[in-house]
Amino acid sequence: MAGSGSTSATPKRRDFLAALSSAPLLALWMPRAAYAQNASTAAPADGRIARVAVYPPIGISRIGNSSEWFPSPEVPGLPAARDRRYKDDQQRVKKQVQRFRIYGFNRAGEVVREVTAAEARIEWTVHVANTKAAWYGFTNPMDNGALAPAIPTLRRNQDVLGADERAATLVIDPGPKTISGAGVNSNGDDPAHAMVGRFWKKLDVKLGHLQTDAAGRLLVVPGEGLSRTPFANNQIANFSDNDGWHDDLCDGVVQARVRFNGGVELAADNGWIVCAGPRLAPDIEPFVTLYDVMTDVMVEAGWAQPAAAPLSFRKHIYPLFRRLALLSWVTSAHQLSAGWIGFGDFDDPALLARLANPDPANKAFRDKILGLFRDPNSDAEQRYKLPYLLGDGMNYLDSPLRWLRIPKRQYTHLQLWADGRFVDDLGGAPAGEPETLELDQLPLAERPEALTRAALEQCSGAALHPGVEMTWPTRHRELYRAPYRFALATNRRPDLIQDFGLQLTPERAFGGVPGTPPAVGPQMPGDVTRWLGLPWQCDVFACQQIQFANDFPIASWWPAHMPVDVLPEAYYRAVMDPTLSAEQRVRFFENRVPWTRSVSAVGLHSPGSYFEGIARTVNFWDRLGFVVRKPGPTDPGKPASLPAVMYVEVERDSMDPSDHSPTFQPLGPLPRR
Repeated sequence: MAGSGSTSATPKRRDFLAALSSAPLLALWMPRAAYAQNASTAAPADGRIARVAVYPPIGISRIGNSSEWFPSPEVPGLPAARDRRYKDDQQRVKKQVQRFRIYGFNRAGEVVREVTAAEARIEWTVHVANTKAAWYGFTNPMDNGALAPAIPTLRRNQDVLGADERAATLVIDPGPKTISGAGVNSNGDDPAHAMVGRFWKKLDVKLGHLQTDAAGRLLVVPGEGLSRTPFANNQIANFSDNDGWHDDLCDGVVQARVRFNGGVELAADNGWIVCAGPRLAPDIEPFVTLYDVMTDVMVEAGWAQPAAAPLSFRKHIYPLFRRLALLSWVTSAHQLSAGWIGFGDFDDPALLARLANPDPANKAFRDKILGLFRDPNSDAEQRYKLPYLLGDGMNYLDSPLRWLRIPKRQYTHLQLWADGRFVDDLGGAPAGEPETLELDQLPLAERPEALTRAALEQCSGAALHPGVEMTWPTRHRELYRAPYRFALATNRRPDLIQDFGLQLTPERAFGGVPGTPPAVGPQMPGDVTRWLGLPWQCDVFACQQIQFANDFPIASWWPAHMPVDVLPEAYYRAVMDPTLSAEQRVRFFENRVPWTRSVSAVGLHSPGSYFEGIARTVNFWDRLGFVVRKPGPTDPGKPASLPAVMYVEVERDSMDPSDHSPTFQPLGPLPRR
């Protein structure tokens, strides 16, 4: 339904978990995992609101070229679109829309209640921008020191000279937009709430628009995923830096003033919105999430306490193994991991039982598993370790950062796990959980943290080369004013662009130059996304995988966002077909095909190339498929090796611009003689 989010009924917890119970490792979702540890369900003694804040502190909307949309997740572990349909009936990609709420806190920092239009006038002000074309190009992250030295980068669009001219030509800035009231702009067509800027003084670029829901909460609707150039024959030629091009990703500050019916007025702690590209395997979490990365920052800043032993297996250990298991559905390197790490698959229920066993007699087994992971405290190369994903330092063949390393906090958790300092709390749901899976059914004290996690756990935290939604500056305390909350640089910056001279170096990025504060510091609209590729679609094709001289395995970047090897829907239908032989069904199941197949070119003797693939992705990104969770076969004759839950590429469209035939559907079994 256009503009109304998911149309499916609210799922019940018992139904949700029951549907997953036959495949423990792949299906245990952890719909609630103590977001605010040991949060009380009782109302705080002091019910007076002393402070209000925007939640989530960092929200994620995702572009789409459909007028239909679904809400961003508000409870961790749940699918973004409840019906798992990410395209409309015309095969256009639906938008993901972030909803922002206001929570009130007492002087002790306890959550008092959510503040809505029923008791206050909430005036929302959102200022987003796209400053990519006025920023510097990307080569590699600038914070890896001697392990992967940063390479100075040049300005994009160097031929546009002068700060004023660069701002007027290259910065897409709609300016601040304000909205207040309940149910405002519900059709999304009020120009007063449209976020529109200009590029190259020629092209109007819509970065999205604002709405409010029936309770006065803010909805930030993103753009269309449109990338353009005003110049004829201006070909895409680079995976991250293409002059004369724009896209419609953006980011910026979300502010609110709350005037209570009694007359008291409070300014809310600001939030931030990032309008990013789509997640194309939305049911599969990144192995390292931005929540993981930012939590490390919070611990180092003293804003959060590290987890103390004994750890919860369910909360601190299990997610790593579950994410490893799910990677096997989007990259063959992990599907066949037993062949190169010498160990079985992490989707085996018997293996899960051993992983969750803290018995001292099981320590040798746990030590062996720990040894499969890269140690982030070591500077050795550690190639054939888990996860088989690429890291920040790919520019340097002998860098230990060439391969993705687990953040140190998570590795410490694994060490404590190997030492047996954890409890097996995997089985069953914690007592007292609410029946439904909606945010408002969680205890009040847990809701702000649930919103924070739900937004950031869907985002990729590694490798940040440059990344998907955000990139390497998020690893630094200087960006934040409070836990998971970006600082706004209004009083330190006169405008949206920064000039560090002809080259951007690490010294200038962190230290600034006279008259210009550091780039790694309080942010302005457009600052978070300016580091990413331009236009955004280029990385979708370019950062699929790296071909090495040896035969196997082939490493990849972000398969949870941009799949590499997938089980297509046509093969899935064959797997589910009880009239096929067991051998045929297994053969279809074990086959994987490239997710970007035929993107670079189609047709007889097609000479498709890397750069043609990048260029065609700009035009055909919406035809790519989404990988979603599907039930496996249940018929009596199904092969035992076929799992109860599968992750299948669906909604893929033709890559031939002249082909208007419907998406391929198998004809079904041939008649038997």
